[in-house]
Amino acid sequence: MTTRTDGGVRWGILATGGIAERFVTDLAGLDGAEVVAVASRTEASARAFADRFGIGRAYGGWDGLFADPEVDVVYVATPHHAHREAAGRALEAGKAVLCEKAFTLNAREAEELVALSRERGLFLMEAMWMYCNPLIRRLAELVGDGAIGDVRTVQADFGLAGPFDPGHRLRDPAVGGGALLDLGVYPVSFAQLLLGEPDSVQAHARLSPEGVDLNTGMLLGWASGASALLSCSLEADTPLTASVTGTRGRIDVPRGFFFPERFTLLRDGAEPEEFVNADDPHSMRHEAAEVMRCLRAGETESPLVPLDGTLAVMRTLDAVRDRVGVRYPREQEPELTRV
Repeated sequence: MTTRTDGGVRWGILATGGIAERFVTDLAGLDGAEVVAVASRTEASARAFADRFGIGRAYGGWDGLFADPEVDVVYVATPHHAHREAAGRALEAGKAVLCEKAFTLNAREAEELVALSRERGLFLMEAMWMYCNPLIRRLAELVGDGAIGDVRTVQADFGLAGPFDPGHRLRDPAVGGGALLDLGVYPVSFAQLLLGEPDSVQAHARLSPEGVDLNTGMLLGWASGASALLSCSLEADTPLTASVTGTRGRIDVPRGFFFPERFTLLRDGAEPEEFVNADDPHSMRHEAAEVMRCLRAGETESPLVPLDGTLAVMRTLDAVRDRVGVRYPREQEPELTRV
């Protein structure tokens, strides 16, 4: 896979839901980005999406998109239960892939995709837009440079008030429903961005009658002595904040920590410092720009969203589900990956 000689990158969009609409809207302001095709399981849905956004080709089914010679990279925006199949088929067709999170249903599926991309020498990245946000990158730099000393605690939450009725996808185990994969992936990814993969995982959850998690608390621990207290919920509108505390200070991120407009650095003995995002913090173009930068440079993995980091997060999510007793119908292995 190569980009055009003028440096442009041609995108194919797989699925036509709200997240795909937002992604295409944000791509419109990105220099060199061109959306050339869209695919959905029905031609009517693909055509309506194409007409709305001025996209030249619409495919009723995935195969047409994967076979399109003018598509450089496929953005997989399906629900996460379909990510393994969709991203895998795109890679097998020789396409670069940006795949929404949660990356897959479990770590085993994620490992299969990563192995396939590395075997084929093709670009693959999880669409963890938080990692590409300039303010989150600055926060991670400050923590890495020791601005608050050695990290001791991380706190983060993501909860929605609901209620979601039993027929909603978020309560359907067949499609990977529950709070953890939709919402909990953000607090877990935030903590692991700063501390890496945990050495221990504890969790407690309230489960729905269908068997998915409605309200989940997690306590992650590291050999360094650091810990992370994280939560996600489909029943409560939580603060959506994050805080990182070290031996010499603290960083507080206000509501919307995964697309922050600002954060505050409080160092011992110093006045508070506020860092502000002058750009649109809600934009998904930062992750798209990182994909395009990698493709132009011939890189098959992003240093901002490394595949090994994605695998580590998936192992933690598996461990949490193991602790609380959530298993999806198509998981046949006797044991999930444990931490």
